[in-house]
Amino acid sequence: MSIKFLAEDDRPREKFLLKGKNSLSDSELLAIIMGSGSRDETAVELARKILASVDNSWHQLSLMTVKDLIKFKGVGEVKAISIATALEIGRRRAAQEIPDKPQITSSKAAYDVLKIHLSDLRTEEFWALFLNQNNKVVHLSQLTQGGINQSLVDLRILFKIAMDHFATGIIVSHNHPSGNLKPSQEDISITKKIKDAGNLLNIQLLDHLIITQNAYLSFADEGLL
Repeated sequence: MSIKFLAEDDRPREKFLLKGKNSLSDSELLAIIMGSGSRDETAVELARKILASVDNSWHQLSLMTVKDLIKFKGVGEVKAISIATALEIGRRRAAQEIPDKPQITSSKAAYDVLKIHLSDLRTEEFWALFLNQNNKVVHLSQLTQGGINQSLVDLRILFKIAMDHFATGIIVSHNHPSGNLKPSQEDISITKKIKDAGNLLNIQLLDHLIITQNAYLSFADEGLL
């Protein structure tokens, strides 16, 4: 049977089988995830509307909550959870593609590792990269959630992790969901405390990155360390 004679909600699936996944448009992929449209729209039409609301950006779509998604007519909790789940799988897949023990040669290299974990969050988190003498990552750890102005990093935990992994260098990072890259006084204060503690233990603080959705600020590059 020709694809054009199928019900519209079935056409993306048939196209997937006949032509492969690479032949599908973004709206067709999203339509398959949702499974069906609404009484007034096909799944593809509904998918186009949802994607148009985020400028056709999968990244922006991943920031939408279940409550955001169910505002679209034809999207209930089940469809919203299916969308959020598919995007989370994509995020985790991308995280697993980080090469084993990447070498950090610049702030951009550190950003490339950390952005997968920090760039699309709605609340602040504080992470650290632990490096060996060759500046290769030996461990990556989340240290706090909720913002460093609310839950200050426990320096004992930070440096215990560093010593457990025989790290000689640390790069710390946190995100600003607001999109503002300017360091706060809390950011500057915790950076100084980490640097001073590291000097006593001979574990160097190499950088502190502030990460937003599409950009970052490096304390090292800006001469703030």
